[in-house]
Amino acid sequence: MLHDGYTDQLYALLPVWQSQFGLSYAGLAVVRALYYGTMGGLQVPGNKRIAGLGPRVALALATFLAAAGFLVTALPFGFPCLCIGLVLGGIGSSVQHPRASLLVTNTYGSGSRGPLGIYNFTGDLGKAVFPAVVALLLPVVAWRPVVGIMGFVGLVVALALLALVPRQPFLAPVEDKSTARKRRGEGFGLLLTIGALDTATRMGYLLFLPFLLHSRSRSGAVVGLGLALLFIGGALGKAACGWLGQYMGVVWSVIVTEAATALLMAATLILPLAPMLAVLPLLGIVLNGTSSVLYGTVPDLAPKGDIGHGFAMFYTGVIGAGGLAPIAYGAIADHSTRNVGILAATMTAVVIIPLALALRPILENQRGALAQPEQ
Repeated sequence: MLHDGYTDQLYALLPVWQSQFGLSYAGLAVVRALYYGTMGGLQVPGNKRIAGLGPRVALALATFLAAAGFLVTALPFGFPCLCIGLVLGGIGSSVQHPRASLLVTNTYGSGSRGPLGIYNFTGDLGKAVFPAVVALLLPVVAWRPVVGIMGFVGLVVALALLALVPRQPFLAPVEDKSTARKRRGEGFGLLLTIGALDTATRMGYLLFLPFLLHSRSRSGAVVGLGLALLFIGGALGKAACGWLGQYMGVVWSVIVTEAATALLMAATLILPLAPMLAVLPLLGIVLNGTSSVLYGTVPDLAPKGDIGHGFAMFYTGVIGAGGLAPIAYGAIADHSTRNVGILAATMTAVVIIPLALALRPILENQRGALAQPEQ
């Protein structure tokens, strides 16, 4: 909740920083990239740097650095101090995804899909709570104290992690060496491609949805309602679809959610306002739910059985896709129409279906290999 909340609270602060420092929109994008780009780009190297630390120390240290970054940002030393603080915060948040995911996987073993879905879901809670709190405080408190408060919250969470995470956390039964050797990471590149395209679909549609809602109602309140309905469904989808992957299987879960995503996205182009609002929660469930199924498959396909490294690579890919996809879909819409941009995102979801089918024999071969006794 904290780290994802830190990432999205920047959206509430960007207009204030634009006014404070006289930034252009391109300048605001660069400022955001100082945090977002550092967080995404350091997933793999950051995870390697702290691989020797236990999860308790690693997560507490990472959270402390992220909180310290926002405390530095709040200092009254001008624009350079803001930039330094955002980079420091991005460094701290870069290791949270792979280390926390590894902790969940080590704790629950083969039953980790559902818990990983819950972990994925709590990030959405943070994305909802932190920007809202910042937006409520900004009209009554100057932005630096607001950022300082959020940094202090991070320090409290870092101390709580030291108190709550066991020094020697429970570990699910580990694989023996012969089983680990059979996990060669085959299919991980395909899984990463599916994850990147799934994120691209989601971010592309979110780019156009506010304008689509506004064209139907001309009301800011309706735009807010539509986004809230989509995000509520998305949070539910992230929590529920992890277990869906555990019981329905990875391939069929991905096929069902992506096919439903494509159909519902296309439907929002032609439905009147009221039916469109009614389907948005359903669209949110399948639009976001696939990600939990994919996250839960990373431990099965991690290269050389290195689950922490696998999560770091996966998060790097999906964060990168989330940053680049809106630019690509926006360019398509600029040279055609908004509806064509939405249809391009819809077709991206359709492309995932044959990729998921290509993943099925790899998963079946792996299960067969793991079931065979060592010769």
